[in-house]
Formats: sequence, structure tokens, C-alpha cells
Amino acid sequence: MLSTIALLTTLLFTPVTSHGGCLNYTVGETWYPGYSPYDDPTPQDAAPWMPQRKWTTNEPILSPTNTSLACNAPGDPARAYIPITAGQTITAVYMYWIHTVGPMIAWMARCPHDDCHAAADATALSWFKIGQRGLESGTIETGVWFQGSFSRWDGGPSLWGEKVPEGLEPGRYLVRHEVVSLHSARKPQFYVQCAHLEVSGEGRERPGDEYLTRIPGVWSMEQPEINIDIYAPGVSNSTVYNIPGPPVWKG
Repeated sequence: MLSTIALLTTLLFTPVTSHGGCLNYTVGETWYPGYSPYDDPTPQDAAPWMPQRKWTTNEPILSPTNTSLACNAPGDPARAYIPITAGQTITAVYMYWIHTVGPMIAWMARCPHDDCHAAADATALSWFKIGQRGLESGTIETGVWFQGSFSRWDGGPSLWGEKVPEGLEPGRYLVRHEVVSLHSARKPQFYVQCAHLEVSGEGRERPGDEYLTRIPGVWSMEQPEINIDIYAPGVSNSTVYNIPGPPVWKG
């Protein structure tokens, strides 16, 4: 865990680029570091306090069948866990997010034997949604999406919070934050990061099969919501966008 001041300093001096990702997390008033693809990997790879899985590029993943879709590339397991109680909110922290169109989905997956380090292959896990944000108002092309409304341009962090379901069974999980940007016609861009969570609480619930999916596997170019041209007649002026995949599990 790093102090708030140290983390904010890191955020403010992160290079501004055309793409980005989740750089930090908060639970309540406590900040936790993310992996920085812009900085020297050696100390980060060895850091005992790092809860986020390794990612080495801020460029998007362009194929819904790419194995990196699970936890980015290379997706190496982290050494630490973010402690959180079921019912609390985990907030993903982004900086200078410039895209504005497309859904944002937060996922979790239970690590077998409560060992997320051993569960190196995130493609083999069963993922469930804990939250999703999409079109908030207006039309698909020119309306307000959460992806656009959460962005800040005053130098402050863009914050995306989702609640860990209150009834969730305690254990160790991966949390995965995914942004799907749809501004390029029929060329979706996927931005994902994963972190390790240690969930506590009195819950005893698990999501049923209807909420579970594999990643990759949940998205397909056969889905009109993914293989979409937001500028096409009949699409651009639509006021409805249904996020594909399983429903959100709220416990």
C-alpha cells in the first residue's frame, strides 16, 4: 500500500498518451497501486505490495478472441491482495481517458484454492459481472456514455466505482475492469486490467451458471453490439444500447 500523496504524485506525472488504463485502486480512503507500463518493470515485478497484474502496453486489444483479453499482456500474477469486505466499493482510477463511446464492465472471478498467484491462466476462470455502465442519455453516436461522463480533464483522476456483492462468499478473487471503445466503425478496442482481491464478510453466496462466462469467449464479432458502426444510419440515432454478455450478479 502506498500513501495517498505518493500515489497522487505518481498519477500527476504519468505521461499523457492516446490510450490508457486503470492505474490505481481505492477502497474507502485507502489507495492501492497499479502496475505502470510507463515505468521500469524491474522494481514493480519484485514489489511485495503490488496487487495489479502486469501489463506492458497501453495500446488496445483489437480481437475479442485474443487470450490477452482476460488480464492484458502478459497478465503475470501480482504478489499482493487488496483487502475488501463484501458490500464495499472498489474504485478503479484512470487518468486522461479520452474515449467517450462504449460500455464499461467490472468483473470478478474466484481463484481456485484461494491462490490467485497459482491461477496464472485467467482464461480458465469463470467470470461474473459485478457492474456495467453504458449509454446514459441521448443517442449512440452523440449521446452521453459513462465512458465519457466519468472522464475528467482538470488533472484529477477519473473514478469508476463498483460494489462487491454483499452476499459474496469470502475468498480470493480477481477483479477485472474492462473498457470497450466503439469509436472506430466495426473495430472495437478493448482495454483491461486485473487485480487480486481478498474478500471478507459473512456472505455464503456464489453466482449461478447463468452469470458465468469465460474470457475470451464472452465477446464475438457476431454480436451487433460489438461489431458496430456507431455512425451508420439506423444505429447512430438509436437511444438504446444493450450490453451483451451475462447479467450483472448482485448477490
